Amino acid sequence: MRAEAQKRQYSERTLQQVRLDSVRALTKVRFCPDTSEIVRLQCVDDRAESENNFGNQLWYFEGRGVDEGHHRQDIFGVVEYQVQFGLLELVEDGVFDTPQERERFRCLYDREVSRPSWGHPAHRLLIAGVIAVAAATLIALTLRNLLA
Repeated sequence: MRAEAQKRQYSERTLQQVRLDSVRALTKVRFCPDTSEIVRLQCVDDRAESENNFGNQLWYFEGRGVDEGHHRQDIFGVVEYQVQFGLLELVEDGVFDTPQERERFRCLYDREVSRPSWGHPAHRLLIAGVIAVAAATLIALTLRNLLA
């Protein structure tokens, strides 16, 4: 869990939006929104947006889901947002039966959010190859025009 997400105070409007999206996620998996309850919200990842990248927020929620047959069940959910120009845009949500299933989603989220950098050796090789092919094409076109 990132330290920034633990220390940051979120506005009432943000918390209300996360709660609404959490209830919507419960409704998608056929829990009754009126009798089910969200008892805990927690931001577990908050990556600020920069000039080059949008930000990301990952929220966990926990509660008690009540289905159409009035069966109560502990639920463990997740809501993922992309932060664009200071606004939260819902990316994905999910409701899970166990915290371990939710953590599997977290692993996928971490892989998706951690984009590879251009400093990776394979990326450098790719750039060098593109430049070499472009240069060879320009030379071939120039020679063809000179000989014609």
